[in-house]
Amino acid sequence: MKANNHKQNKKRSMIKKSVTAVMVLNMMYMSALPVVGNFDPSVATFAAGATTEAVNITGTGSVKPPSLALRSAILIEPSTGQVLLSMNPDEPLPPASMTKMMTEYLVAEQVKQGKLKWTDKVTVQENAAKSIGSRIFLAQGDQHTVEELYIAMAVGSANDATVALAERVSGTEQDFVKLMNETAQKMGMKNTYFINSTGLDRSDMPKGYQPDADRETVMTARDAATLASNIIKDHPDYTRFTTIQSYKFRPTDKAPIINYNWMLEANKNITNFRKFAYPGLDGMKTGHTSNAGNCFTGTAERNGMRLISVVMGADSEPHRFTETAKVLNYGFDNFEVKQVVAPKTVVKGAENVPVSKGTETEVPVVTKDAVSFVVPKGAGNPKVTFTTNITPESSLVAPLKQGAKVGTISYTYKTDGVEKGQVKTVDLVTTTDVEEAGWFRMLFRAIGNFFGDLFQGIKNLF
Repeated sequence: MKANNHKQNKKRSMIKKSVTAVMVLNMMYMSALPVVGNFDPSVATFAAGATTEAVNITGTGSVKPPSLALRSAILIEPSTGQVLLSMNPDEPLPPASMTKMMTEYLVAEQVKQGKLKWTDKVTVQENAAKSIGSRIFLAQGDQHTVEELYIAMAVGSANDATVALAERVSGTEQDFVKLMNETAQKMGMKNTYFINSTGLDRSDMPKGYQPDADRETVMTARDAATLASNIIKDHPDYTRFTTIQSYKFRPTDKAPIINYNWMLEANKNITNFRKFAYPGLDGMKTGHTSNAGNCFTGTAERNGMRLISVVMGADSEPHRFTETAKVLNYGFDNFEVKQVVAPKTVVKGAENVPVSKGTETEVPVVTKDAVSFVVPKGAGNPKVTFTTNITPESSLVAPLKQGAKVGTISYTYKTDGVEKGQVKTVDLVTTTDVEEAGWFRMLFRAIGNFFGDLFQGIKNLF
């Protein structure tokens, strides 16, 4: 009798342990464990063990970057952020008037946010009137519209127009500089520091308006490309200004302002600039001082792919454009953008995610955005891997709206001849609403789960 009781007690203990184990496994299943899986093999081959760090692609196989006589350079594809070519990309250097790209961005932001209008009048103050270098000879007390001054800044690189706009936005140029530096940090421009809105050396600023700190403006090629990327993303109408070939600032001016960007595609019909005109080029900003040399941030689009190039420290004005052409040719001749995942794609192994306290216990999810990579033309054996990171069920509580973010998925692209892969992360979002469940449904669901786990535990014993 005692032996029989011992046997029954042992069996009860085993059932209890089994039920506990099943419940633990169930909790583990519902938690946010990474999913590694396979995608459509017609697009690419997937495998586990994706890398998580993107690296610069400077060539593959026989592709060699061009030789460059510059202090610094970089070439990026802005939609992916992929670096295709780099030369001392993180060395802080004087950017000269490429600084004005930040002024252009911030003024355009003011207009976008409704804080300024292109038709607003700006009254020129002493600081602007005393600015030297490239200028349109504004006098203190002159009034011009925001748009007129913006064109003078973007096309003719006018320092006086730039300062006038900076003071219109922030009251003083130095307060505007604070905004410039704050914005640079937000953009991830890690090695940039501004002392003014123009790019002039400190000693060339008007007396009484120089910053207290004995520092100069510096920017890296990488940071300049980042800034240009933000202009393209946040102000896609930038070409309204950057493609203006000439502009007569005042009706009484004897000659118009001529765009310093000789590479504009439209210049193919201009005798003096014809040899520099570059197909698809529509921006963005030149720069020159004795300390900076000749600089240029350029951007061009061909066959649906846009590239941004930055060259710094060229030894002449023409040379900055011929070097830019070499950089851009390298990109357009050897690379292309390919979409490997369409938007709203169902991910194998992560088709649904669990939701607590909802009318449904799980919800279908898809990728929010498309995923594209820059790939070498004719590259063979492309490999794309992915990993997911799902928000824990305890944090996904109904109600949930359609399109709610429930996690992320990171795709990594790798091809022959490239040591490491590019990585692109996009959100996973719900495809439907999930309403909050009533207490009655929650009660019966809890009871059902309990007995389901119990019977499964018993079944596993036999």
